[in-house]
Amino acid sequence: MGTNQLIDKAINAALLAGGKIMEVYASNDFEIVEKDDFSPLTKADREAHLQIVNILEPTLIPVLSEEGIHLDFAERSCWETFWLVDPLDGTIEFVSRNGEFTVNIALICGNQPIAGVIYIPVSGELYVGIVGEGAWRILNPELTITFRQITENGTKLPIANTSAGYIVAASRSHLNAETLAFIENLKRDHPELEIIRKGSSMKLCQLAEGVVDIYPRFGPCMEWDTAAGHAILKAVGKNIFLPDLKTELTYNKENLQNPHFIAI
Repeated sequence: MGTNQLIDKAINAALLAGGKIMEVYASNDFEIVEKDDFSPLTKADREAHLQIVNILEPTLIPVLSEEGIHLDFAERSCWETFWLVDPLDGTIEFVSRNGEFTVNIALICGNQPIAGVIYIPVSGELYVGIVGEGAWRILNPELTITFRQITENGTKLPIANTSAGYIVAASRSHLNAETLAFIENLKRDHPELEIIRKGSSMKLCQLAEGVVDIYPRFGPCMEWDTAAGHAILKAVGKNIFLPDLKTELTYNKENLQNPHFIAI
């Protein structure tokens, strides 16, 4: 099964998971529990995870999901190709009911993302990218839509940025002092700098679109938070680097937490 056929599976999985999420979102009971790291876990996280795994496991490619079993590095290190999944990125935003949460599915090969799918259930926006082929956005797609159909009917990214200013993306719920200090330094060259705060991987989508110019992250986040967006960025000629702006972010590390990075 080629990359295009695999990403068709991921598209279908993301859309179906988004449907499960919205069912819980419309309810009055999120069944919130606290994980070991004190972050919230809801019924929507669990149901989206099961939906995605049921669709991706038949591809016979290992699935590493935030809500799944995290195998030891000794076993994971043998994976040449695997799925990296965040069934519900932005659980805090979900619980807050502000709509800024996503479904993230990435295909990783050789510790680099080669394809990614991000779905925003509330707005119905779907972002899909394959490195070497490009990235597209489409609104309210059918569950059975394919990557080829998206390339024919969607909007190719990036979109021309009509803003004359320099725009920085920042986290809505996790903006810390170190990231703020970096943004302050940017103001030396960009005195009219504007900050847009968003939850989840929506920041990476905005960067791929051309709505924002840079997304610095000097706080903790995990590989599944960035992988799908990273693939989409690479598909439009952008990237995620360590603060040296030379070393690309990699995946399937022994410690699945990302180091500090700058997406640009």
